[in-house]
Amino acid sequence: MSRRIFLGGAVASATGLALGAAPDVAAQSNRVSANEKLNIAGIGIGGRGKTNLKELVHENIVALCDVDNDYAAKVFAAYPKAKRYKDYRVMLEQQKDIDAVMVATPDHTHAIVAMTAMKLGKHVYCEKPLTHTIFEARKLTETAREMKVATQMGIQGHSLEGVRQICEWIAADAIGPVREVHIWTDRPKKWWPQGVDRPTDAPSVPPTLDWDLWVGPAPLRPYNPAYMPFKWRGWWDFGCGALGDMGCHLMDAPYWALDLGYPTSVEASSTAVNSETAPLAAMVHYYFPARGNKPPVKLTWYDGGLLPPRPAELTDRQPMGDENGGVIFVGDKGKIIAEDENALNPRLLPMELAKSFPTPARTIPRSRGHHKDWVAACKGGAPAGAHFDYSGPLTENVLLGNLAIRIGKRLDWDGPNMKCTNVDEANKLVSCEYRKGWSL
Repeated sequence: MSRRIFLGGAVASATGLALGAAPDVAAQSNRVSANEKLNIAGIGIGGRGKTNLKELVHENIVALCDVDNDYAAKVFAAYPKAKRYKDYRVMLEQQKDIDAVMVATPDHTHAIVAMTAMKLGKHVYCEKPLTHTIFEARKLTETAREMKVATQMGIQGHSLEGVRQICEWIAADAIGPVREVHIWTDRPKKWWPQGVDRPTDAPSVPPTLDWDLWVGPAPLRPYNPAYMPFKWRGWWDFGCGALGDMGCHLMDAPYWALDLGYPTSVEASSTAVNSETAPLAAMVHYYFPARGNKPPVKLTWYDGGLLPPRPAELTDRQPMGDENGGVIFVGDKGKIIAEDENALNPRLLPMELAKSFPTPARTIPRSRGHHKDWVAACKGGAPAGAHFDYSGPLTENVLLGNLAIRIGKRLDWDGPNMKCTNVDEANKLVSCEYRKGWSL
């Protein structure tokens, strides 16, 4: 980080521009009228970032940043007026017309990129999982609040109809008190390798790639195509495994509909765990306490081909989820089952319940679109649905499951203080040490 960017953050702290203090000058300077277009920068544009930019094309795409010129070549060409960069720090220091940034880098760099942008008063759209560690999620949540910037995490299902229907059905007592939730995904099968060790060969770094920048805050290791452009998801140093990749999507509906908050404990079982990659398959049990008049909930996560018991209420021809996964809510009077990571096509079970239960009133405002909601928030509108005050704690819960997988013991969890109270070894994984030259 340049000296100027560092001092900018220090000045903000020194002048008391924090939560509950005077309005933040840096954040207000980037407020855009609802009638004007945002100047948006894309950081990490070769993969998911490309899709996000297409959703934002009606604004001004003024800057693009990617560490691999070849992987990002088509996206660079699609926005010829946007200035090009390899280092996001250089971009944010040099280009002063940026109002907001879209972050779609690998998981291990989400936090440092988003934090740098927010400290400069930029609005942030960040892909899921919001961060690589629990500590990073908490810090981004706090900083977004302090800087008063508009934020959104990339869980597109949060803005679709299915999750709202589920919330309204449960609020209307369609299936009675919910005591169990089952969530599953097919990842990582057929998507990326897990349960493997570090490669021993060290091929040459492609000339278009800045490998040092790609590794960023993680411990430096030799380049290998085993990590990129998509396979980094299974490596602990760079990604968060199947749970981190899909958990923020699939856990969203239960987290919202049941107002889950933090669990009191979590435990996991899995195939062999090593220090390099997530296991081939895992099962994680979260135990959430009672919340007001809502009973305790046991939420179970399955990945790598593991599945929950098939509901007896399904006929032989009815699918249980789809190839991406699904969610089952188990209530005292019935069940809700939804397909896909976006909680699509929710259904009430048994069929008799589905036929007799009257459609409840729409009590939750409908979204104009996940990216459009964020743009509107940047222009002074209502906060986007998956703003960091919501998606930060959701991410913390998802990443807590990875702690349980890696430790292999039941963890008693103090959510507000981000602390495991019975296995101190787990607390070492709540945060991570950054490579010299990198900081949050």
